[in-house]
Amino acid sequence: MSHRAPDREGARYRAHTHRSRLYAVILDTPEAEAAQAASFWSAALGAPAKPVPSEPQFTILHDALPGLTTIVQAVDDAPRIHVDIETDDVEAETARLLALGAEQIAQWLECRVLRAPGGHLVCVVPVHSPPEVFEAHARTWPGEAG
Repeated sequence: MSHRAPDREGARYRAHTHRSRLYAVILDTPEAEAAQAASFWSAALGAPAKPVPSEPQFTILHDALPGLTTIVQAVDDAPRIHVDIETDDVEAETARLLALGAEQIAQWLECRVLRAPGGHLVCVVPVHSPPEVFEAHARTWPGEAG
């Protein structure tokens, strides 16, 4: 006779599922032009620009895209646009995207930087949204029973 709680098998399976959602559109901008770019995009989109004090390379454009975060990021590289996918399990989401054909090209803190088929950059990051936003919009991806 098993002494497990009745839902243990279900809980074990749930532990291997994860959730994710498109979190942000990031306008990567050469560092020397980032302030001017943030001002431009703020005016163009009618979205207040707020620098992130703890991470000065980021300026958030609040409410530029409903439901998503829009960011101007100062980079030491050419201008481009990339997306962030937030997840409650960075390792599982990274593995899912690699299985779909992405290639991991870097890691920065808890962020995994991937190159998707077609060449676009995707960062897989831990959840940054308020819990109610993540819960309302994230998709659940089945894992394998452990």
